[in-house]
Amino acid sequence: MITKEIFGELFIIVKNKKIRMKKVIITLTLSIVVVILLWAQPKKPLATQQKKSTTTQTKKSTAVQAKAPAGAQASIERGRQTYSQVCAACHQKDGGGVPRLNPPLIKTEYVLGDKTRLINIILKGLNQPIEIDDEEYTNPMPPQQQLTDQQIADVLTFVRNNFGNKASAVTPAEVKVVRAKT
Repeated sequence: MITKEIFGELFIIVKNKKIRMKKVIITLTLSIVVVILLWAQPKKPLATQQKKSTTTQTKKSTAVQAKAPAGAQASIERGRQTYSQVCAACHQKDGGGVPRLNPPLIKTEYVLGDKTRLINIILKGLNQPIEIDDEEYTNPMPPQQQLTDQQIADVLTFVRNNFGNKASAVTPAEVKVVRAKT
């Protein structure tokens, strides 16, 4: 490795290749920042990490479609389409979410619980951290007001009846009532 100055710029020459010193410094700086950020993440006790790993594996293995309530199959199919276009980028194709960023949609109280709260999350977004299974998720969810009442009902019915979930369908009329109050 040789360092040379060519036209006022520093280069490192390795195996007859010129590498700008500026690139080397930027790469090293970014690498150090990434290491510091990873190191600074809050650590959980090993028992909690092992429990999470087992829970995640169980969730993924049960992330198959539950039998849909009668009459909801058409809504679920339309919801599957909307989910893949609007939701899957953050919540992932399997509904497992992204650790510490985007929450999972697998058997959580948010998905299986109060429909009004769930509809409001879609319409208004969510700009505060939430905790699911002792893990905090911090990525804000933007409002999806561009979706029609039918699309929201369909995607929520899909989510509430997939990924191991089994819950009642959401209707466009329920979405319309909630939207009118926002």
